[in-house]
Amino acid sequence: MIIYGVYIVSKSGGLIFNLDNHVPRIEHEKTFTYPLDLVLDYDSKKVSVAFNRKDGINVGHVLVAVNGIHVNGITIEDGRDVKSTLEAAENYPINLKFSRPKMTTNEKIFLASMFYPLFAIASQLSPEPKSSGIELLEADTFTLHCFQTLTGIKFIVISETGLNGIDLLLRKVYELYSDYVLKNPFYSLEMPIRCELFDNKLQELLAQVEKTGISNIDK
Repeated sequence: MIIYGVYIVSKSGGLIFNLDNHVPRIEHEKTFTYPLDLVLDYDSKKVSVAFNRKDGINVGHVLVAVNGIHVNGITIEDGRDVKSTLEAAENYPINLKFSRPKMTTNEKIFLASMFYPLFAIASQLSPEPKSSGIELLEADTFTLHCFQTLTGIKFIVISETGLNGIDLLLRKVYELYSDYVLKNPFYSLEMPIRCELFDNKLQELLAQVEKTGISNIDK
């Protein structure tokens, strides 16, 4: 049982908490001949694919290694410049490893703000009044589960597909939020959650769920 992450969105649509619990690192490695048939973008902080795709390597994927040597930004760990190395024909054939980039905090904030109107649209499209909005969103590689409280705060869990009983996990996360965040005298509503005790209890809960299953949460 795999839980990829937990997100909490405020009633105004802002991301106030996120936890990456078990995010797989997706990597693709391939040996290329000259000239390189991928168009790369050499940013000051990373080298990424700007155009074309090859054997699972897609636009946006980041270069993480050259011939097994790790890449830091635009420099290979042995001191060579990535761009100069890839443009030199004598370095080919060359083995390159690419990875899907890890989401930044700003990207997570943006996605949370996008989920808020989608949730509202789903509520309005419902043929029945007082719809609860999006509770379940299924994709081929993950499932999104959402629980909205009476005050409008949304608790979101991203999990592997085919799991049952996530609604129980969501309510348990809500209980932890009520016990360790709302009762914290230093916490202000709608603000980002920075509570070490809440973090620890949530990680303990997720570890228990992945080890023994959701049905044993309260045992």
